[in-house]
Amino acid sequence: MESNEQIIVGLDIGTTKIACLVGKKNEYGKLELLGMGKAESVGVRRGVVSHITPAVEAIKKAVEKAGLNSGCEIKVVNVGIAGQHIKSLQHRGVITLDNLDDEISIKDVDALIQDMHKLVLPPGESIIHVLPQDYIVDNESGIKDPVGMSGIRLEANFHIITGLVTAIQNIFKCVQKSDLEIADLTLEPLASAASVLSDEEREAGVVLVDIGGGTTDVAIFQDGIIRHTSVIPFGGNIITDDIKEGCTIIRKQAELLKVKFGSALASENQANDIVVIPGLSGREPKEISVKNLAHIIQARMEEIIEQVYFEIRNSGFERKLIAGIVITGGGAQLKHLPQLFEYMTGMDARIGYPTEHLASGNDKVASPMYATGVGLVLKGFEYAERNNRKESSVSTRKPKKKATSGLFDKLLSKGKEWFEEDDNI
Repeated sequence: MESNEQIIVGLDIGTTKIACLVGKKNEYGKLELLGMGKAESVGVRRGVVSHITPAVEAIKKAVEKAGLNSGCEIKVVNVGIAGQHIKSLQHRGVITLDNLDDEISIKDVDALIQDMHKLVLPPGESIIHVLPQDYIVDNESGIKDPVGMSGIRLEANFHIITGLVTAIQNIFKCVQKSDLEIADLTLEPLASAASVLSDEEREAGVVLVDIGGGTTDVAIFQDGIIRHTSVIPFGGNIITDDIKEGCTIIRKQAELLKVKFGSALASENQANDIVVIPGLSGREPKEISVKNLAHIIQARMEEIIEQVYFEIRNSGFERKLIAGIVITGGGAQLKHLPQLFEYMTGMDARIGYPTEHLASGNDKVASPMYATGVGLVLKGFEYAERNNRKESSVSTRKPKKKATSGLFDKLLSKGKEWFEEDDNI
């Protein structure tokens, strides 16, 4: 491996799994994955870290596997964030330039974006992303890139994503206790969108629905711009719980039933299809109808889709989404799910695979469950290019125990009282 090669690591801290992916760009600009590590997620509930110690152990396990598979020593990671605490708001910012003769530069645009970070938020909340939607130069609106234009007054409409400082801090704490450093923190639906959506879909108008274990993330794009984001606090785990209760079986069996025989449409299954589950400790085996199983799954999926459809209507872009809905995440693997989405929303639906920017031969991660992980690697490259520096995660020296990133330093200034060391949240 060449020493000057840029290598980026994505770390997806999910509710059901922790995935660590190591990637580089090939000569065609496609993403080539060098290695991947996966571990069962412990200590994470509905996308939020709820117990530090087991979460750290799971992260270490996934990172160690990824390091062995890729032959890299991992020290810098790009991490995703999700959870019910995530909120989004629209805001307009304005700056006045000094001289009419000067062109608007990238520095001016950055100054306008940085200005948004000073926004006053409710106590305990912090800004995760400031996403420009469109710019206005001297009252001329609808400008996508103002760099190079002449003007005195530069305005922009922003989509601002915020989260709880404590939830963000717990992610930093977990990653740092794993002897790693965070390069950037990315909202998970934005990462998933980067890996499964095409530029044409973003332009035409599309809804990304990422069904994870603990949450369902929604991101709406139109005219190539992010328009709406939200996190719904239900995912695949709640379906497993419903099967466990409805069929009176243990959780492990319920998960296996969902994965192997689960369907989102009861009408697509035969009434006489039966699955036999071994009884506990010598008890009689249990017979479960596949159609009844689908009824349980469909009832909960309809509830999740209703909430997704509410977010679509709420965004105001319902009539402008030509490309329809793209479903990804581990929950997207349920049979007949696109048909249920189409039936309930009246919009086209397809399953999103993270192959949009992947080089061929990376079949191991071509499943919807790795959409966020692949997207975090892609976002890591974007971040590194934006900052014009090579964020290599390969190093011969050991990472410092107390390494802190600029993002973490910003959070520290919010108030030391939030950051007391406590392993039990």
